[in-house]
Amino acid sequence: MKLYVLATPIGNLGDISNRALEILRSADLIVCEDTRVSKHLLDHYKISKPLYSYHQHSNSLVINKIIQKVSTGENIVYITDAGTPGISDPGGKLVAYLQYILKDKLQVIPIPGPSAMLAALSVSGFPTDSFLFVGFIPHKKGRQTILKKIQLSDITVVCYESVHRIEKLLAEIQVLMPERLIVVARELTKKFEKIYRGRPVEVAQNLKNDMVKGEFVVVFSPANFIEKYD
Repeated sequence: MKLYVLATPIGNLGDISNRALEILRSADLIVCEDTRVSKHLLDHYKISKPLYSYHQHSNSLVINKIIQKVSTGENIVYITDAGTPGISDPGGKLVAYLQYILKDKLQVIPIPGPSAMLAALSVSGFPTDSFLFVGFIPHKKGRQTILKKIQLSDITVVCYESVHRIEKLLAEIQVLMPERLIVVARELTKKFEKIYRGRPVEVAQNLKNDMVKGEFVVVFSPANFIEKYD
């Protein structure tokens, strides 16, 4: 039994490998977050396959149906709306559950590809031999704990943020770590891609002058980075 965990483009549909396309074309069933989003990608490459939705609110009945499909020996491919499954999305939970139920009968095969987190890290200029990824920072409970952890971190830290909360995050870090160097990547690989660099107040001002839209990746330099390089 095999489950392919396949990365899809985060914006530019050209950012997909030949191997990934071959796996999608050979699939008996494609499990995805939002069938409408995935259909856009598949239509672009003229791939017509059955789609089955699995997301963070899916119940055990949905998972049991996926288990049944996997158990029949069908080629099952799991994709998310964008990027690498299991990175700040429900993919990790699905893989863990299937492995718990099917154990060594299941072979989970990664098909690597785009990741917004890695794309932002690659252009940050900050040390990446060790880094911390915190996903989306909690809205309320635990938020200050995470921000304090970032403030004190001696390694590079990466987080995701939405268009609705990016200005709030920048305002908070202007107070907590005003001298920290950050990189904010907006709409990576898309038409309005923009990368902002500098201290929080500088990035906040530049962002305010632009049309604020899209999804964001925020990369924080290590706490001691300024002492070494500034």
